[in-house]
Order: sequence, then structure tokens, then C-alpha cells
Amino acid sequence: MGDLQELISKLVQFRDARDWKQFHKPKDLSAAIAIEAGELQELFLWKGDAEAAQADRERVAEELADIFAFALLLAEHYDFDVKEIILKKMAQNGEKYPVEKTKGSAKKYNEL
Repeated sequence: MGDLQELISKLVQFRDARDWKQFHKPKDLSAAIAIEAGELQELFLWKGDAEAAQADRERVAEELADIFAFALLLAEHYDFDVKEIILKKMAQNGEKYPVEKTKGSAKKYNEL
């Protein structure tokens, strides 16, 4: 079993031991991801680049862990292979954003 699948299994065991699956419907997991992402953004809100770069690493790690955990549980719900869907999306983005047109640019694909 790969490290990622082992992590998902541990998340599922943690969830199931607490009978929380009933609360982990796709809409709720999606909302939880957005809420935790908002909490991550709050760590950087109203800070300049230098101050933001000095954000509390432990708090950043905690918020990222929440985001990753809920995202992995959502992937598990749909029986997605996380590696597969990420690689597929990277391939799609590679077509939309070819290196020769996008290197060093933050333009969206339809603005290239």
C-alpha cells in the first residue's frame, strides 16, 4: 500500500471510530475545505510579502493538514485515485499553459 493510500486509510479509521461518516457528505467536505482554506488565508490577511513570509509555520501546517484531510476524504468518497486525478489535471494544464507561452507569466490561458 502506498503512503497516500495508507494516510487515507488512517483518516477513514479515525473518522469511522468516531461515527463521523454521517457528517462527511460531499457538500459538507467541500464546505469544510473552503472554510479551512479561509482560515489559512486569514494567517496572511493584511500582511505585506515580507510579513506574510514570516507566518506562524505551525498554524500554516495545521490549516494545511485540515485542508488535505478533508480533500482526501472527499476523494475517498468518490473512490478517486488521488495521484491519477492530479496527474490528469497537470496534463490538461500543460496543454492550456505550454511553457513557451507561459513561462514567467501569470496570464490565464485565454489571455495568452
